[in-house]
Amino acid sequence: MRNLNSWMALLLAVVLAALMTAACGKTVGETIDDATITTRVKTAMLNDPDVGGLRIDVDTFKGVVTLSGRVKSQGEKDQAIALARMVDGVVEVKDALQVIPES
Repeated sequence: MRNLNSWMALLLAVVLAALMTAACGKTVGETIDDATITTRVKTAMLNDPDVGGLRIDVDTFKGVVTLSGRVKSQGEKDQAIALARMVDGVVEVKDALQVIPES
């Protein structure tokens, strides 16, 4: 009986792992890596006085970082993109930032 319970638990774990991986298209490792990349990019932006990190959203999927939100100038946009590219693990940076000068 104990052996049967062990096999059932193992089978359940394998099925759940497969479902979780298939559900989002990423492995657990990729999810952790993407979260780490997002955190590092966001931290770099918040630490840079020339970038308004609070106005920029950072999303990462399989190492591809997408930046969106509003920036005050082309220079700020360029700096945000450069910061994202410098983070380890970033494969590509997609730019969806809007330049909206302060009035």
